[in-house]
Order: sequence, then C-alpha cells, then structure tokens
Amino acid sequence: MAEVIIKVNDHGSYRIEGPVKLLDGAGNEIEHKEKFSLCRCGQSQNKPFCDGSHKQAGFTSEVRAK
Repeated sequence: MAEVIIKVNDHGSYRIEGPVKLLDGAGNEIEHKEKFSLCRCGQSQNKPFCDGSHKQAGFTSEVRAK
C-alpha cells in the first residue's frame, strides 16, 4: 500500500499526498487530486481546500514534533 503523507505547513495549510478518502461531515466523499491542501485558517472561499487566504488573514501557526 502506498504511503500517505500529511504535512502541517508553517502559517498555512495541511498538505496531503497519497491515496486517501476525504469525507464531509455526512460521510460523503469529496473529490480531490492525489496531492492537495486543506484549509487550516478558516478563511478559504474553497473549503475544505486551501486557497491561500491564510496569507491575507495573517494566520500564524508553527507546529513542531516533540
């Protein structure tokens, strides 16, 4: 099975790479590419996908593994 990678980008989105199913709150599958970014700031006009709005919104977050 292929590896799935989820990267938490500094001050931005979650970057997803690999074969995954993306489901909405009702369990319906949302179509996506093999590589895509999910909004983390809540400002995207294309939710759940990132549209770069975090830059204008001034979203900040730096997650580091412990």
